[in-house]
Amino acid sequence: MIRTDWSIEEAQAIHDLPFPEIMYRAQDMHRRNFDPTAIETASLLSIKTGGCPEDCGYCSQSIHNDPGVKATKLMELDEVLRSARRAKASGAQRFCMGAAWRSPKDRDMDKLCAMIKGVREMGLQTCMTLGMLSPEQVERLRAAGLDFYNHNIDTSLEYYGEITTTRTMEDRLETVDRVRKGGIKVCCGGILGMGEEAADRISMLVTLATLPVHPDSVPINLWNEIRNTPVEKRAKPVDPFALVRAVALARILMPRSVIRLSAGRTGMSQELQALCFVAGANSIFVGDVLLTTENPAAWQDRELIGKLGMRFAPLRAATVPIAAE
Repeated sequence: MIRTDWSIEEAQAIHDLPFPEIMYRAQDMHRRNFDPTAIETASLLSIKTGGCPEDCGYCSQSIHNDPGVKATKLMELDEVLRSARRAKASGAQRFCMGAAWRSPKDRDMDKLCAMIKGVREMGLQTCMTLGMLSPEQVERLRAAGLDFYNHNIDTSLEYYGEITTTRTMEDRLETVDRVRKGGIKVCCGGILGMGEEAADRISMLVTLATLPVHPDSVPINLWNEIRNTPVEKRAKPVDPFALVRAVALARILMPRSVIRLSAGRTGMSQELQALCFVAGANSIFVGDVLLTTENPAAWQDRELIGKLGMRFAPLRAATVPIAAE
């Protein structure tokens, strides 16, 4: 049974189980819903970098921070499609396109929809992260055939004000709800290592697990150190076992969600990544770059999956029908 009524107390009790017990429960839940030897793959491209008006304290693309990222215009369609072809050739199943906006402008929607259609024609699943969306924008993206929309909540409600002040947790959840009701699959997770406590990580996962419908994908990110950002001053390294516990808790609370081990893998050993897979993570980003930060090289991922006797899941076709013109 899929539950959406988890309490903080229940989640805390699971999180604090002896390590062998939480791993057993997570692996059992994982096997009930997924092939435990298969890892899904996605690729992430920044289609519009920098110049974002939001003040997210972890981000290299905010105008409020000074990490040295140069603002760019929205990429042209041909350039995006070339990147998508390279991603498919490298083994990606899903092509994710991210723009550093508070929300897209209506004048950009035609180009965004053309990107979605072009990527889908390659047989890739499509995902975008563009900030907050209006109902009309959701409808246009769905009609173009967008499969997934990413809109992370980042952290707990209790810690949220320490990270971002230009929008609220309620703003984020409103967009998530609007996307789901609009017929697009939801990709929604958070970031660990921004100075939060274990209780904040648990609270964040409970927020996701008590949505009316669990997110289809849940990215678990480790904050990559980015100089000249507010989070740099308060960031704390995440203990490897704390990361594994967070992944295991996500798997137990959200049994049918794909749990993606996302940003921060360059700082993880192969052993740590393997533990996360056993705890229920079953997706990774492939490609050398994630927006503006590094990601393991393709050969490193192939080597790791090979050592574990696991496999990359086969390419799945796009899932959302394109509306008639």
